[in-house]
Amino acid sequence: MAAEDFEKVVIRFAGDSGDGMQLTGTEFTQAAAVAGNDLSTFPDYPAEIRAPAGTLAGVSAFQVMFASQPVHTPGDNPDVLVAMNPAALKVHLPDVVDGGMLIVNTGAFTPTNLQKAGFQQNPLEDSSLGRYRVYAIDITKAVQQALKGTSLGAKDVQRCKNFWALGLMFWLYNREPQHEIDAIRRKFVKAEYAEANILAFRSGFAYGEATEMFDATYRVKPAAITPGTYRNINGNEATALGFIVAARRAGLKLYLGSYPITPASDILHTLSSYRNYGVVTVQAEDEIAAVTSAIGAAFAGALAITSTSGPGLALKSEGIGLAVMTELPLVIIDVQRGGPSTGLPTKTEQSDLLQALWGRNGDCPVAVVAASSPADCFDAAIEASRIAIRYMTPVILLTDGYIANGAEPWLLPDVGALPKIGVEFRTDPKGFAPYLRDPRTLARPWALPGTAGLEHRIGGLEKEDVTGNVSYDPLNHDHMVKTRARKIAGIQDDIAPANVEGPAQGELLIVAWGGTLGAIRAAREALVAKGVKGVAHVHLRHIHPLPPNLGHIVESYKRILVPELNNGQLVKVLRAEYLVDAKGYNKIQGKPFKVQEIVRAVEEHLRLPANGVRAAVEREHVQ
Repeated sequence: MAAEDFEKVVIRFAGDSGDGMQLTGTEFTQAAAVAGNDLSTFPDYPAEIRAPAGTLAGVSAFQVMFASQPVHTPGDNPDVLVAMNPAALKVHLPDVVDGGMLIVNTGAFTPTNLQKAGFQQNPLEDSSLGRYRVYAIDITKAVQQALKGTSLGAKDVQRCKNFWALGLMFWLYNREPQHEIDAIRRKFVKAEYAEANILAFRSGFAYGEATEMFDATYRVKPAAITPGTYRNINGNEATALGFIVAARRAGLKLYLGSYPITPASDILHTLSSYRNYGVVTVQAEDEIAAVTSAIGAAFAGALAITSTSGPGLALKSEGIGLAVMTELPLVIIDVQRGGPSTGLPTKTEQSDLLQALWGRNGDCPVAVVAASSPADCFDAAIEASRIAIRYMTPVILLTDGYIANGAEPWLLPDVGALPKIGVEFRTDPKGFAPYLRDPRTLARPWALPGTAGLEHRIGGLEKEDVTGNVSYDPLNHDHMVKTRARKIAGIQDDIAPANVEGPAQGELLIVAWGGTLGAIRAAREALVAKGVKGVAHVHLRHIHPLPPNLGHIVESYKRILVPELNNGQLVKVLRAEYLVDAKGYNKIQGKPFKVQEIVRAVEEHLRLPANGVRAAVEREHVQ
């Protein structure tokens, strides 16, 4: 059978939350990485911990785009949907491109499951799927036959359906099976489970070889990427590794005080396995204990961090205020999710920006840094650590559920070549005062407890300038509040200027932050390819303070567009800071931006005539 070549393909695996779709997608992603493709992934978890099987609320999905060219996003719409039950088909069918491929497990299309999914009749038996290429396969039965005679019970046999589907996709996209077989043996501790999944995987692969159902197989050639050693990494893993490296480059122990919360918990899980690198992790009893234990670790001379998501950031706010008052280096990682309250715990959002900037009592300034992709979380963690230590201040590092769980290839850095983070512990008692400041950074000295002659008291009450004594003097309070604000503002002189992608002046500047980077970059490239001129893009890593040249940049364009996954937060900051008529483009659906959505926003903002850019973006992946 001939293999057809494609530059890029988007596949979405979807099924019940017990069907192993996250594992299936992850394993296929690893195969794409081994084959040398560039890629990006989007795991989509159900919001309920365990919704009833077969229901729409219980659908779990994993999308991956793999390509022979640079990839910025996991793709807008899947070319291929692997649907393991009716609910998965119902939820994800609207996203599949016209002419796309549906691989459907007919064994799950029982009357009960159809009813749970809200189908009045079986869509595989009417004309409702006429726009797609449907491959109806009884995967349930195929797995039963493949594992007949094994020691597994009926329930465990059905848990192998995902590896059967994975084997079929390996065949369909010309992936080498042996690497996956070896990976399965490493993954499963119990040999009977490993061998059962290998049998299922081989059966799915053999089904593809034997069937005449498919007209062709497909091939995506390796991407031309910078030579080096790569690994797939998601944002939470990269964040954890970034802090380990930051601590090593600073010569400090790393302390994490954390309370588990979706989607930040994996930072705690990852760091807990690095005790041999001097990492101390504490799973605290609540968010307040987590942040205050980290403050104690900072006082004791560690690189101290605490991780959370939006609701936890709110609970930590008083503790963050204490760190501001005591002027200790502390990094707070906020992996943003849908809100308010517990909101959409497994869905992504960017709605914590204003909370990060101003969500504490009193004038309580902290530095705010944002990561923009899974791999960028590594660099952002190091930058947040550098600022916290140099300026003796809390720093909030913003990531989000999209980049925290999403993965991409990461070129392993030469850790030894990374800049060292300078740490100066005060040791000389002569002339020491706990709030005697560095005239350049306004940072107070970092004096470790137990150092002779450097004993001092810190706490949440206002401090007298220099001495650190408790003070209720109104003029001193005014001075200290403004000094703390000047210290944060002064960080602007120590951060990189904002970088403009596109013309240095023109019709439209897109200003954005966080995990929207990939969609905006891909959209701007699509617009440029279709002849749209004068559109530029600035993506912010530093949000408080803002880059020193951002004011000049925004004044160089006629219009400013600010896409955000919130109801308009950075746009308020830009309007207040630079008095520009910035316009927001906002989406609050628990989903990341699609490329075509950004393209549409630009076209409408510029009042462009229909130029086919959106249509080209929508159909570019169809096989």
